[in-house]
Amino acid sequence: MSADGKPDGIAMLIDRAGRATRSLQFMDGLSPAQWEALRYVSRANHYSRNPSALAAFLGTTKGTVSQTLIALEGKGYLRRERGARDRRAVRLEITPAGRALLRQDPLLRVEAMVVEVLPPALRAALTDGLQRLLDDLGKNGEGRAFGICVRCDLFGAQETIEGAADEAREAPRCGLTGEPIAEGESDCLCANYCNEVDPG
Repeated sequence: MSADGKPDGIAMLIDRAGRATRSLQFMDGLSPAQWEALRYVSRANHYSRNPSALAAFLGTTKGTVSQTLIALEGKGYLRRERGARDRRAVRLEITPAGRALLRQDPLLRVEAMVVEVLPPALRAALTDGLQRLLDDLGKNGEGRAFGICVRCDLFGAQETIEGAADEAREAPRCGLTGEPIAEGESDCLCANYCNEVDPG
């Protein structure tokens, strides 16, 4: 709110920025939804690289996500793999062609503009504020909150297991599953993200 009690228009600016960045993403034969799906799969941990989590992240239906995945598979950017133990389980994987395409992601241009325009302290405050807003929107709406594993309340929450191999004892664990968190996955998006502590 501004000093005179009127809304200061932040929600409108966020919406307009979203529309502007979305319009940039009709490139390389992909739609914005296809770009977003590729980005998500490339950043998600192994618990979260599945069609249901992707649908929740995008705030859309499983049917719509299925069409997006069919298109990305057809272009050779993504593949679906069946689970070894449960053949009904599907894990999404980015192909080398998909990774190469992500190096041309149109949002990288926006990111460069943000770095150019905003000083580091303001970028950090903006990132933190927008993440809190997204967390709250996820909790209060139909979706769930997604977040970075290492920032989760469940990160490393479970005690080490007696008799486990040394490397398993030393690895951080997921407090939900009890499994060691694989190297490189602590900085990934997780669909089981939990952050109940209000940072103030």
